[in-house]
Amino acid sequence: MGRLLGIDYGERRIGLAISDITGTIATPLEVVPGNDPPQAAKQIVGIAEAREVSRIIIGLPMRMDGSHGPAAEKAKAFADLIRKHTVIPIQFWDERFSTLTAEQALIEGGARRDKRKQVVDKLAAQIILQHYLDAQPGEPFATP
Repeated sequence: MGRLLGIDYGERRIGLAISDITGTIATPLEVVPGNDPPQAAKQIVGIAEAREVSRIIIGLPMRMDGSHGPAAEKAKAFADLIRKHTVIPIQFWDERFSTLTAEQALIEGGARRDKRKQVVDKLAAQIILQHYLDAQPGEPFATP
C-alpha cells in the first residue's frame, strides 16, 4: 500500500497525519497554516513527496444526511489546489465527528485548552486516516 497522508482541512489550520509503510497505523504529523490555501497546498505537496506518499486522503465534512455542504466544497477546492502540484492520487473520506472525537480524547486525557488547540487538527487527521486504513480490505493474519 505504501505511506498515505491524511488531511483534516480547515481554513485556519490544516492537520496532517501519516501512515506507516504497511498502511496499518496512522500517526499525527503536523499542522500547516490554512490562511493561504495555495501556499498550504504547495507545502503539503512538498511534505507528501519528501515522505514518498502514495496517496493523499482528505477528510470530507459531510452533513448528517450524507450530503455535501459548504465545508465539503471547500475541502474539494483545496484538493484541486493540491492536484495542480502533484500527480499523487487524492481520495476523500467521510470525516464526520473526527474533530469532535479528537477534542473529546484530548479533554479526557487532561490536555489544557491551549494545548488542545495546537494538536486537535493533526489528531483529527490521524482519526480520518486511521478510519480510512481500517476500512481497507487486508490480508488475514497468517496462522502457523
